[in-house]
Amino acid sequence: MNVSTSYRPNAWPRTPGRGTLARALALVLLGATLSATAREPLPVPRHAVIGVEDHHLQADYWIGRLAQPQRVLLDAPGVAAQNARMRQQDRHVHDLEALPATLTRANVRAWLDPLSAPPTRTLYDDQGREIAAARLAAIAANAAVDAVAEQAPARYGLVVHRADLRTFPTRERVFNSADDTDIDRFQESALFPGTPVVIAHTSADGAWYFVVSPLYAAWIEKRHVAVGSRDAVFGYGRSGPGLVVTGATARTVYNPEEPGLSALQLDMGVRVPVLADWPADAPVNGQHPYTSHVIQLPVRREDGSLALLPALLPRTADVAPDYLPLTPANLLQQGFKFLGERYGWGHGYDSRDCSGFVSEVYRSMGIVLPRNTSAQAVSPALERIGFDPGDSHEKRLAVLRTLQVGDLVYIPGHVMMVIGHDNGITYTIHDTTGITYRGADGKTVRARLNSVAVTPLEPLLFNSEQSTVDRITAIQRIRPQGAP
Repeated sequence: MNVSTSYRPNAWPRTPGRGTLARALALVLLGATLSATAREPLPVPRHAVIGVEDHHLQADYWIGRLAQPQRVLLDAPGVAAQNARMRQQDRHVHDLEALPATLTRANVRAWLDPLSAPPTRTLYDDQGREIAAARLAAIAANAAVDAVAEQAPARYGLVVHRADLRTFPTRERVFNSADDTDIDRFQESALFPGTPVVIAHTSADGAWYFVVSPLYAAWIEKRHVAVGSRDAVFGYGRSGPGLVVTGATARTVYNPEEPGLSALQLDMGVRVPVLADWPADAPVNGQHPYTSHVIQLPVRREDGSLALLPALLPRTADVAPDYLPLTPANLLQQGFKFLGERYGWGHGYDSRDCSGFVSEVYRSMGIVLPRNTSAQAVSPALERIGFDPGDSHEKRLAVLRTLQVGDLVYIPGHVMMVIGHDNGITYTIHDTTGITYRGADGKTVRARLNSVAVTPLEPLLFNSEQSTVDRITAIQRIRPQGAP
């Protein structure tokens, strides 16, 4: 997901890359560019996704093509160092524990103001009707920007349910056109159970909190946040054993006794503490625990306060006792677990969008990435190759040939994860609304995908005049600094 409304080519920094990417670019800059190899046009199967055959949809196919699929790209200390660098260098990633105990108006307005300007463009509701300016003004007014206190103590909370983060404190969905109700323009992101937040402000109607989470600041419904002490919030799950969700999602066991913990969705990369000392025969919410893991989750009580209670996660759930090693095989296996999932702008539809997809894949290996493509593509904490709009097609192709599994390719508003090369073509997996390419007759073809999909990169079009390759703005790689 990219919340930027425009692309400014000169805004992309020319940060020198490191390691293999830097050497590849240096060769290009010295004139050692490789001309594009003449190839037969890629086939267009019945499903209309150019160049994709059944074997391309199997993680094992791509793993089998690797010389060292289990090579650890970054060990646990390296992951910790990478995340520390991300928190220190990237302004889009918030170190909540470093925030002041007393928030000033300037603190809060710096987070709140970028989202708070009343919309001036025409927007439509889910019935295709134009939303009146007075209604949009009332929605913006509920943010109560002018009511931000000169200073106030920071409050802390844990998210208790997968919850939307919104531009404004409203559930009302709005769209850019009357006939497309997929992309809600007030949807920013989502937070998962157990995520810590700093509560910075409350809406005029009292039903919403403006929160700062580790990766984003926006509005969340108050009912999804349990308020607790600083120690309780930041101490949750910090010590003792835990489980990391390694499937696309996992769900707690249904139970009628504690609705807040019943059939609760946990997304890939979420880590929950395990109550290892729970008595082996003591029921949890009326159920014997021997067929499940006994985990601890936050719950919001009627007064809004935080409670930490036991819940059951089935032993059949796709989980691991720790974050997975960062290896090419794991990147492929984790990415393909989302294959076919519906595209959800801003983590809508209980799913995810392009940047959410790559973030969750990497989070299952303990890696922190910024939330949006606009931030990911320029993050100074990653190994980055940037492109200027005038860079040649041949130069771009030469760099593509050096890409490795897990490399992230950015175009304005979108990100794709490299899964390998086949017959000289770069293949990616990405969460996308669709792809465009030129058919055998030279006409433009649009395949509406709306899912996590596998596609080749080189044949794709960005628009009727430009190839996707020619609109690549950056490539990011997660590796030890200076490593090949």
